[in-house]
Amino acid sequence: MAEEIHELLVEGAGERLDKYIALKLPPVSRSFIQKLIDDNKVTVNNRAEKAGYKLNTADRIIISIPAIDTTGLKAEPIPIDILYEDEDLLVIDKPAGLTVHPAPGHPEHTLVNAVLSHFPQLADSGGDRLRPGIVHRLDKDTSGLVLVAKNRESLANLSEQFKSRSVIKIYLTLVKGHIKPETGLIEANLGRDKGNRKRIAITENGKEARTRYRVIKYFNDGYSLLEITLETGRTHQIRVHLAAIGFPVVGDITYGIKAPFLSRQFLHAHRIGFCLPSTGKYVEFQSELPDDLKQALEHII
Repeated sequence: MAEEIHELLVEGAGERLDKYIALKLPPVSRSFIQKLIDDNKVTVNNRAEKAGYKLNTADRIIISIPAIDTTGLKAEPIPIDILYEDEDLLVIDKPAGLTVHPAPGHPEHTLVNAVLSHFPQLADSGGDRLRPGIVHRLDKDTSGLVLVAKNRESLANLSEQFKSRSVIKIYLTLVKGHIKPETGLIEANLGRDKGNRKRIAITENGKEARTRYRVIKYFNDGYSLLEITLETGRTHQIRVHLAAIGFPVVGDITYGIKAPFLSRQFLHAHRIGFCLPSTGKYVEFQSELPDDLKQALEHII
């Protein structure tokens, strides 16, 4: 299997090799980066270097990431909450802290591994071999509704519904500040942050992104509970858009603000509506706020 090659040209001096790679690569664990370095899968100017090597401006880093053996995805008995099932799909209420699918440096302990323990046939459901059946994603620390296709036909059907933007996706989030007006539309193109590949930023040449919000409740301590409707589905869209207009998501340590009363971002995929692949019937499913988010609201009342 072919390796995945990344080439980086260092823009500034003084950073450690391992930290610079973590900054520039798509999200992978520090331990995975260390293993790449130990296995001589990382070179600087065609030489192997230690993780603590201090980089110089214009150093050329080559990273070779071994291909993952996708035929060996493991089924793991991780508890999952299945709200709906038919011959075509599953609607799963994902808990916060669970990554949706395997990735380099994180091949196990994901929603895909959990679903495979219930439905081994998922491995043949089509799509990316690393994420069989996965139609869309939620961030690891976002809770709520996820669709999983059980066969190739339903995967194609649901993917087309997402592509055509006919799927209704509604989230609940808590932001710092009393956002005004009470309803609004945020329109700003999004793309990778050039200075940090793990972050998304508003960029002129990025992909179109539109986020509608509606205030559900204002809280006296200066918080707003919002209902968010996504008109597009870009990575980190809600978090970046709300931070950009000055109302960051509570608990979001990447774009928002830390919260002493919450250990993760207050973001929950609350409702989803789509047409069943086999019948074309429109259906909606809803997930109530999990306990940690309910407790966060009780803290600020």
